[in-house]
Amino acid sequence: MPKSRLSGDGRKTRRSTVKKKTKKVAATKKAEASTSHAGDVHRFLGISLGGGKSDKACVAVLEYYPKHKKVFLSRLVEKIKSDEVHSADFKIHEIIEQYHHDIEAIAFDVPLNVPNCLNCKKGCPGIESCKEPHVQWMWDYTRKLHKKKKPRKLFTPYTQRCVEMYLSSELEEPFILQHAMGANTAPLLARAMFIKRRLDIPCLEIFPKLSVWRVGRSLNVMKSHLRLHKHSIGGDESRREVLQALSTHNVAFVYDQDVKLMIENNHAFEAFICALTAFLKFKGQTESRPEGFPANEDWIEFPKTSIKWDGF
Repeated sequence: MPKSRLSGDGRKTRRSTVKKKTKKVAATKKAEASTSHAGDVHRFLGISLGGGKSDKACVAVLEYYPKHKKVFLSRLVEKIKSDEVHSADFKIHEIIEQYHHDIEAIAFDVPLNVPNCLNCKKGCPGIESCKEPHVQWMWDYTRKLHKKKKPRKLFTPYTQRCVEMYLSSELEEPFILQHAMGANTAPLLARAMFIKRRLDIPCLEIFPKLSVWRVGRSLNVMKSHLRLHKHSIGGDESRREVLQALSTHNVAFVYDQDVKLMIENNHAFEAFICALTAFLKFKGQTESRPEGFPANEDWIEFPKTSIKWDGF
């Protein structure tokens, strides 16, 4: 006897049951995977900030599983902005709180502290007579630079820091970092300080341009691509090349939709680069402060010239 066919409603009921079972199985597998990795994951958050009233801020969550030696971008949140009730800063803190107990470090793409001179409580004699270590370092650096470069300009320790001077001339190429209290950076510094003051997690300052350069060179990406990643014309192709190199060398797994997002949105890309640099610091693959660099001065974390990608 032929089997009776299901009616339209019967077929719908059956499909609905199958879907529910599929979702339940997927949820169970996800829960099991989460349990199996519990206590065996290191997370690094990268934050790329825009102005507090813009929608440019992005957060990247990078996860490292040492047991399997795997790194992957587990979450990427872009265009974080305020609404009628909550500020964008509140929303950033919400994301951080979701991972709070497993975060090794949070990496920002802007300065986290004002220049030391702005916090000095001593009577100021001016830079000509100041004996503070960071000012003395700036004088030594400036005198050395004046011997080989013109025009000769003095420093302004209330707007700039030693690290900005160092990066501009002491690496394989000049990397010009805007002054911490410069017109463009100062509002971002204020926002970063406002966010940081509520955190009890180690925070790092990253210079994405330098990190992209060092990571890209270690993966044999063309220099021309590494110099253009922020440009409105050609920047998307440059970001594509860097992400492709990371994938080809099996450095980090990134979901296709996040690759697309980072190619389109440089802030999302730089949030990922910040998180990746924080991971490299965790693995001892970032540069240490140079000898004689003032201990009380900020330092920017950036990768070594030869990154050891094997053995993560």
